[in-house]
Amino acid sequence: MSVALFEPYTLRSLTVPNRVWMAPMCQYSAETSGPGAGVAGDWHFAHYAARATGGAGLILVEATAVSPEGRISPADLGLWNDTQIEGLRRISGFLKEHGTVPGIQIGHAGRKASTNRPWEGRGPVDPSEGWQPVGPSPVGFAADHQVPTELTVESIREITGQFADAARRALEAGFEVIEIHGAHGYLIHEFLSPHSNHRTDAYGGSFENRTRLALEVVDAVRAVWPEELPLFFRVSATDWLEQQGWTADETVRFAALLREHGVDLLDVSTGGNGGPAEIPVGPGYQVPFAARVKAETGLPVAAVGLITDSGQAEKILANGEADAVLLGRELLRDASWPRRAARELGALTPAPSQYAWAI
Repeated sequence: MSVALFEPYTLRSLTVPNRVWMAPMCQYSAETSGPGAGVAGDWHFAHYAARATGGAGLILVEATAVSPEGRISPADLGLWNDTQIEGLRRISGFLKEHGTVPGIQIGHAGRKASTNRPWEGRGPVDPSEGWQPVGPSPVGFAADHQVPTELTVESIREITGQFADAARRALEAGFEVIEIHGAHGYLIHEFLSPHSNHRTDAYGGSFENRTRLALEVVDAVRAVWPEELPLFFRVSATDWLEQQGWTADETVRFAALLREHGVDLLDVSTGGNGGPAEIPVGPGYQVPFAARVKAETGLPVAAVGLITDSGQAEKILANGEADAVLLGRELLRDASWPRRAARELGALTPAPSQYAWAI
């Protein structure tokens, strides 16, 4: 019997061995300053290596900043200089050695930058350690966040170049999939949504203007990313706001444009951009947004959000609602979730020889 969750999946020239993928989740565990700032260390290696030996077909390394100012917190990973390449190459090499495709998400935090690690409180860091956030408009994310400096057109173009430079470094670090972070209230999402984008120039107002930065970043990354390797884009399909928010209808329209610009798969999440959002959280609550994009545009999609058991994940794929599932918290709880799911569904999946007697 065929098990959809453990069928290989090909994008461009790259084949991922199964459809159980690891979503990017910040670890906030890099050095915060000095020459080691943003460098992946032993925690990152052990964290990602465990999920590779646990059977994940693709691992997307956490949001990695394209500039120091683009970090969510001072402890974020970065790819703004060459010093940061080697630690990530160590991770990608281990993943490939154990049959997992290495991917990485690159992003800019925008107005949500310069904040504490979650377990230290989510407000701004001490001024002695932080920096001034930037955004499309001088509108703070929340009352306890700094008001960002409005980006000039020149600064926007500089950030677009930083995304391209980070993509080049990601390739040098051995990654085979790159994902642009356009979700969860970070910079690109801030431009997409009228809730956070109050500009009146070519980057604000109309749908065409609000999507301009995202498409320029996609074009810049696609230009330096090899033709044979896939490019992903993560989107928040809705802001969950009744007024003045990014909507599911806009996401479908945007997805068609992303496909034209060379995006191979849309990673469909929701929310994260602030406001009085009421989110109906429940098992698989974000899957319908992915299913709609897939049905209406033909763009491959990955589904996320409270996907917790093997039967649920298999049903999503078997029903054609998504092409893969991206697991977050479940893979934090259980690094070997993919191997356990394979046993439960009766699928055969390779395991490291050292673990063979436990399969």
